[in-house]
Amino acid sequence: MEQMAYSFHLGSDKNRKTISKSNSKNNISGTSSLSNNAIQNARQLTKVDKHNYRKYDNNQELIEIVRGTTSPYNDIKNLYINEFEEARLEYNSKQKRNDRKIENYFENISNNEKKDLACEIIIELGDKTFWDTKDNNYKKKMCNVYSKQVSDLEMLVPNFKVASAIIHYDETSPHMHIVGVPIKEKNKNGMSKQVGKSDVFTKESLIKLQDKMRILCIEEFNQEYNLSYYLKEKQKGRNRDINVKDMDNYSVMKKQLESNKEKLENANNKSKELSSNTNDIKSIINNLKTTPLRKDNYILKEEDKDKLINYLDKVDKTNIEYQNINELSITLNNVNDELTENKNKIKYLTESNNALNIRIDNLKENISKKDKEITKLKQENTSLKQQLSQYLNLFTNLIKFLKSKMFHKDRDKYFEFSKELYTHGALDLESIKDINNTYINGKNIENKQKEKDDYSL
Repeated sequence: MEQMAYSFHLGSDKNRKTISKSNSKNNISGTSSLSNNAIQNARQLTKVDKHNYRKYDNNQELIEIVRGTTSPYNDIKNLYINEFEEARLEYNSKQKRNDRKIENYFENISNNEKKDLACEIIIELGDKTFWDTKDNNYKKKMCNVYSKQVSDLEMLVPNFKVASAIIHYDETSPHMHIVGVPIKEKNKNGMSKQVGKSDVFTKESLIKLQDKMRILCIEEFNQEYNLSYYLKEKQKGRNRDINVKDMDNYSVMKKQLESNKEKLENANNKSKELSSNTNDIKSIINNLKTTPLRKDNYILKEEDKDKLINYLDKVDKTNIEYQNINELSITLNNVNDELTENKNKIKYLTESNNALNIRIDNLKENISKKDKEITKLKQENTSLKQQLSQYLNLFTNLIKFLKSKMFHKDRDKYFEFSKELYTHGALDLESIKDINNTYINGKNIENKQKEKDDYSL
């Protein structure tokens, strides 16, 4: 199991400083981000456009568009129209003075030194050492990984609208440039919807976002390449290491280490004892005397014989301890390898689990939002039903009133009034027919009464 580095960089105005420019050029990851990569105006957006799509050297064969077109500049302009035009028109309709109206929000922000026109995010997985040994086909499989990163970014930061995402394969490692606009909604001053980098990307939210994006990225990489890599620790704000005590077999390994440590101490003590007895044995051997009959036979005292036997016994025991030390060395190496392997496995599994939790948490958050929207819609629906019932009652009473007037001496006047209501859409066809029938009946009743009166005369 191997490690991979991950970089998530948001363009900042701080990069204008000389020291920041120097640090950017010496970036270990070797990314091609501009020394000053904040996009404050249209001129800087043009530079990003040329850099990201390689327009300065017409070298487009080693780039890949994930989102947007061949012009990040136009992508941002179109995004401004789609996202802000309605809010701009609404704002202008409330302005009595023409000099307060906003004719073009894109140009308005471009000329505003306090706001950034757009934001650029650069994402990179792996470093030069890793990618130097990979061919172009292997590198281009990163398209699926980075495409998912764009979707993940939109999932985690819904108020950041992505206009362009382009992958570069022609540098030290495949990396992606994302250009988009952070949006702040429901503003009380100015337009209801505005550009809001400092509201969408705070220092705290960026730290959380980077942590989530790196976990999701390594998960997507492992799925795409069918590997089990895990992430290198962050250079700043390091993640907490998993404590070795949390491993299931830690207690067993600890007992083995304590037992072998005791064996090592015993062997060490016996070695020291042998060293101290060596000189005595050498002296005995040097002082041995030959027998009178044979020069190759030596006389050994009983006392010296016991010393030699005792010494040889200690040598045998020390040899056994030495073998135990070899076993200890092997055990220690095995334990170390097992600890390292288990630690890496736990990191890999933890990162995979964290990626799943991020997606689950996001789904829960979306469900919660939908539940609130449903509750709000139910309340609005109940209110609309009540209003509708009131208007139906009023309408029914109006029809009753008009029909009652069809039997009145001024029925012609009310009938004309009813036709006017129908002409202007205040009455439907069925209602005017009903009133018309009542009007005719009213006339018939009057005629019959008149005929009856005439007959009585």
